[in-house]
Parts: sequence; C-alpha cells; structure tokens
Amino acid sequence: GHSFGSMNVVAMLHRFWEQKQTKGATRQADSLVVYESAPSPGPPFICYVTLPGGSCFGNFQCCHTQAEARRDAARVALMNSLFNELPSRRITPEFISRSLEEATAGASGALGEASDPSTSIGAYYLMLQLNIGKTMLEFQEIMTVFQLLHWNGTLKAFRERRCSRQEVISHFSQRGLDERTRSHMVLDWLQRERRSPGLLSSELNLALGELASARRTGRELRFYKEKTEILSLALDQAYGTLSPLVSEACWLNTALLLHFVGCK
Repeated sequence: GHSFGSMNVVAMLHRFWEQKQTKGATRQADSLVVYESAPSPGPPFICYVTLPGGSCFGNFQCCHTQAEARRDAARVALMNSLFNELPSRRITPEFISRSLEEATAGASGALGEASDPSTSIGAYYLMLQLNIGKTMLEFQEIMTVFQLLHWNGTLKAFRERRCSRQEVISHFSQRGLDERTRSHMVLDWLQRERRSPGLLSSELNLALGELASARRTGRELRFYKEKTEILSLALDQAYGTLSPLVSEACWLNTALLLHFVGCK
C-alpha cells in the first residue's frame, strides 16, 4: 500500500475541505485552502497553508525545494484536519467542566469565578460556552483573535474605555480579525516605533523566532504568523523601501549564516 508520505496530500487536503463545505459545515466565502511560500534566497524552503477557518500550518521538515515544502505543509494540515474530526475534539459540556477544573487548578482562580466574565476564568468559560459544539480548531481560531488583541494591547484599551469583557468577546467572536482591526494594529505599532525607534525590528526578530520554532514542532501557526505580518507592515510603513525583505525563510538563512546551523 501507499505510505501517507507518497500520497498526493495536496489533492487530499483540497478534497477533504471541499467535501466539508458541500455538507454546509463552513461558510462558502472562505472556502479555499491557501498556500503561501515564504520569500527565500534559497533552501531550506518554507511553505504555509491556511485552512478555510483561518488555521495555519507549515512544513516541519527541512525542504530543499518549494514543491517539497508545499507537500510537507499539506501533510501537517491534513493530519490536523483529520484529527480535528474526532468526537473527542468537540467542545461538549463535559469538556468545559474538565477544562475549567484544569484552569482553576493551574491558576489561582476559584471555580465560582466562572460565572463572572470580568475574571480570567469567567472570560474563558464564556468563550467555551459560546463555542459549544465546535471543534478544537474552530475554538483555536477564535482564541487566536483574542491572543492577538491581547498582544497588541487592544483588550487593555477596551478595558480602559470601560467596555465589559462580555461585550468585547461577543463583538470579536462574531467579527473575527478583519482588515480594519489589522490596520489599527499596524498603526499602534507605528506609534510605538516613533516613541522608541528600533522596537519594531527587535519585536519582529522575536516573532520570527517564535514562528520558526512553532513550525518546526508542527503547531498551529496563525498567532505567530499574524504577528510577523502586522510587524512587517508597520516596519514597511515606517521605513518604506529601506526596510529589509522580511520573512521566516530570510530570517532562518541569516540565522544559519550566523550560527552555522544547517539542515542535517
């Protein structure tokens, strides 16, 4: 029989999401699986694949051609897509109780706080409740939006304007991360760069490093990738054509030159 590696994973991934859409499980507008090769002066090559809901995966093997990188990214995305279909990956009332117990054990919060959305535990509980019946990937997609809003300082700004967590959660759960929100984030970073020049490039270096290590472990990448894109856009707007070509592949190539760490 064929090994998973020798099958046409790109076609399989496409077919998987096509069938999922015909069942009406997802909105038709975001129906495509999108591949994106990171600009690179040479191998190792990097490819990202973004699934219809926004989840993103990349190749975790060291790839010497772009086609190989694309196949490997598709393989990682396909395994995650298939795994996500398991009943254990759905958010059920049982899953919510288990998660809350784990969250309160790990934090200093008490289970009683779950009913109060102004606490961290309460906000987490509200997020889980809003997503009951959804899969882990779908939940992760919404959580990523809030991770980005937190990273950018947007959530703090909403708090200062006296917006309740409940309002913010329901607003962004419905809207997701649109171009308008992204543009606001880019502007926020531009202002920070003006206040402390050099901040953008150091933040971007950090974000590219996080993206590289998350990709190498086969993790879902959207949070890291969105961060690098927002910071790159801000850098570009701050310094125009003077800003260096930035991508994870270029970052890796520079790191390889600096550390003499190649693909074995």
